[in-house]
Amino acid sequence: MTVDNLKLLGMPAEKARWILVVIGLLINVCVGSIYAFSVFRKPLETLWGITSSQSGYPFMVFLAVFAIAMPFAGSLMARWGPKKTAMLGGWLVGTGWILASFSPNISILTILYGAIGGAGVGIVYGCPITVVAKWFPHKSGLAIGLTVMGFGISALLIAPLIKTMIDNPSIGILNTFLYLGIAFMVVIMLLAQLLSFPPAGWTPAEIKTAFAATSAESTPDLSRQAMLKTRNFYALWVIYTIGCLAGLMAIGIASPVGTEVAKLDTTIAALAVSLFAVFNGLGRPIFGALTDKVGPKHAAIVSFTMILGASLLIFFLGQGNATVYLFAFCVLWMCLGGWLAIAPTATGILFGKKHYAQNYGVVFTAYGAGAILGTLLSGNIKDITGSYLGAFPIVAGLAILGIVITVFGFKPVNNK
Repeated sequence: MTVDNLKLLGMPAEKARWILVVIGLLINVCVGSIYAFSVFRKPLETLWGITSSQSGYPFMVFLAVFAIAMPFAGSLMARWGPKKTAMLGGWLVGTGWILASFSPNISILTILYGAIGGAGVGIVYGCPITVVAKWFPHKSGLAIGLTVMGFGISALLIAPLIKTMIDNPSIGILNTFLYLGIAFMVVIMLLAQLLSFPPAGWTPAEIKTAFAATSAESTPDLSRQAMLKTRNFYALWVIYTIGCLAGLMAIGIASPVGTEVAKLDTTIAALAVSLFAVFNGLGRPIFGALTDKVGPKHAAIVSFTMILGASLLIFFLGQGNATVYLFAFCVLWMCLGGWLAIAPTATGILFGKKHYAQNYGVVFTAYGAGAILGTLLSGNIKDITGSYLGAFPIVAGLAILGIVITVFGFKPVNNK
C-alpha cells in the first residue's frame, strides 16, 4: 500500500497509514496462536504418555526457530520487500501446522510444527513491524505496540477455539493442527498483499512541520555490522532476553500451573489463558506509548519491577490461590507484551530506521534465547521438584539483574 494507494482512501497518508497498523494486527493474530500452545500440552502428554518437559519441546523449538529466522527475514525484506516476504512466511506457517497433524510422536511434532511453523512466523512477524516503523518514523512506539498487539491477543481467540476443537470427538487434537493451519495460510497470504514501504524520503507532514528546524532528535542510521559494535546492542539484547524469559515461561506453563498449582479445572484454566492474552495484548500499546514518553530505559525498569513483584507473589502465595495466580500471570503476560513493544521501539531509537529490518532481526534473537531458557527452566524444575513454583524465585533474581544492567549498561541516545 503506497502513498498513492493511501490517498485513494480519501484521507491524507498521515491518517490512512493507520490502516497498515490494523493489517499488521490481523496478521499477528494468526501467527500469535503459538501463545495458546499450553492448551495442547496436557492432551499431548495424555496422547503419547510424555513428560512435562517433553510436551514443551514444540513450544520451545517454535520460539527458538522463530527468533533465528528473524535476521534472515530482515535480509529478505531488503531484497524482496514485505509483501513477498510475508507470503513466503504465511505459506510456511500453514505448512508447519498442516504437516503437524500427521505427527506420530512428540519428536516429529516438534520438527514439523516447531521448526517449519516457527520459521514461517519468524519470516512473517517482522514484516508488519518494519512496515509500520517506516510509516511512523517518529514516536513509533504506540503504532508498533498496536501492531504487535494482535500477537498478544491471539490466544484470547485461539485458546478456547483449540480447546473446543480438541474436545470435539470428530476433530481431536491432531486435526486441530490441520484445520487451523489451512485457515492461517489463507488469511496471512491475503493480508500480505497490502504490505509495502513508503517511498524513499517520505516524511509525515507533522514531522516536517515540527522538526524542520532541528536535527536534535535525529539518529544515526547504523548498519547491522555497526550496531554489533555498540555497547547498547548487547545491553538491549540481554535485558530483552530476561524480559522474554519471564513472559514466555509464564505463557508456556499458564494452563498446567492453573490446574496443578492454583487448582483450577481444565476448562477454567483454558479460559484463564484467554484472560492473560488480553493483558499480553494491552501490554504492547501501553508499553509502546510509555516508551515514546519516557524512553526505553525507564520503560524497561518499570517492566522488570513488575516481573519481580509478580514472581515473588506467586512463589510465596500462589499454591491453591486462584486470585494470586490470575493476578501474577496477568502481570507476567503483560510484561512480555511490553517487551515486544519496548525492544523494537528501542531498536529504531538507538540504531535508526534505514536498516531497521536487518537490525531488529538480530535484536529479536534475544526472544529465542528467552524462549529456550524459560521453557527449560520451568520444565526441569517441574520434573525435579514436582511443581513449577521453584522457577519463580529464579525469575525474580533475573529481574533484579535486568534492572542493574538497564541502569548501568543501557544508554539510549535520547538520554531518558
